[in-house]
Amino acid sequence: MTQNPVLPVVPTPAEPERKPLPEAAKRALAEAEARRAQAQEQARAHAAAKEFQGPQGPEPTRFGDWERKGIASDF
Repeated sequence: MTQNPVLPVVPTPAEPERKPLPEAAKRALAEAEARRAQAQEQARAHAAAKEFQGPQGPEPTRFGDWERKGIASDF
């Protein structure tokens, strides 16, 4: 039976230091973040409202027939 060799512990390199961002880049990142937040807010505002007492199952206008109380009608 062979024995696994013990591997030396190698320290992971620390995150390399980055150059400081110019002011224009900082403004661009802030504007992008603001646009993302605004887009998420608009998506929440335009979310589809829940339908009450509507037809169950697949969307009838897509599949071409309506069913009410067991009676299906095509249009």
